[in-house]
Amino acid sequence: MAPIVSVSNLSKTYASGFEALKGVSLDIEEGEILALLGPNGAGKTTLISIICGIVNPSGGEVTVNGYDVVREFRETRAMIGLVPQELTTDAFETVWNTVSFSRGLHGRKPDPTHIEKVLKDLSLWDKKDNVLRELSGGMKRRVLIAKALSHEPRVLFLDEPTAGVDVSLRKSMWEVVERLRASGVTIILTTHYIEEAEEIADRIAVINGGEILLVEEKAALMTKLGRKQLRVDLAQPIEEVPQTLLSYKLSLEENGQCLIYDYDTSAERTGITALLAALAEAGIRLRDISTRQSSLEDIFVEIVEAGQ
Repeated sequence: MAPIVSVSNLSKTYASGFEALKGVSLDIEEGEILALLGPNGAGKTTLISIICGIVNPSGGEVTVNGYDVVREFRETRAMIGLVPQELTTDAFETVWNTVSFSRGLHGRKPDPTHIEKVLKDLSLWDKKDNVLRELSGGMKRRVLIAKALSHEPRVLFLDEPTAGVDVSLRKSMWEVVERLRASGVTIILTTHYIEEAEEIADRIAVINGGEILLVEEKAALMTKLGRKQLRVDLAQPIEEVPQTLLSYKLSLEENGQCLIYDYDTSAERTGITALLAALAEAGIRLRDISTRQSSLEDIFVEIVEAGQ
């Protein structure tokens, strides 16, 4: 099945000469949640803006459901919802009118039932008659999401949607995202809260310096690049790792009170049993041991640093 969004050899150079995108290619499958991760200035917002028809590319091609985003702007924009980073709303308009007007802008007929459902899903129903200047920053961000969903898009872009939003509201927003995905909406997410991407994304794309460094299914990425660490807290601190233990490539930390051992969970043998025996033979007594799985954030940092 053809991807719902296809980006081919996309480039963007601004008038200043800054090259924001350098031959980016990316296919996004219908119904998936793709997390687009990258540091500030990596090209995330430029890529999203081009797909959404806000910025024109310098080269390459983007299609949405087979329609070209430049030549067939109306068709592609009608299928896309965008939640931008900036809180851009009409301060003196009501929530209901703002969301309803957004639906009309995308060429959809009025549907009060749908608008009501969107507002209730985002816990905005009791604020429907409030003007936007009366709302908190978190509520205004919910209104942006409601506007993006007003015309029932097939593809939804969430550009840092939970920035400045409290933890409870962030959780309720991700519940809405899960329901949207279940209904068949394709979701592309950028976020600084990488634990969110780890929790809800199907695939991870990492962009830096205007180039895609990696696109991988989240589970496969965690398996392939994720590591586990064994932390060994010592009963007595040591000054250096004994010669007999050098083959384990241990890290001595916390003023000699802790040994760290990295191991591969997919390997036939982890080496933990042999390590513990070697520690005993070296006369090193243990106070405690624990394990830690590397997170998506750890992997992201490694990929970005390796790509620089």
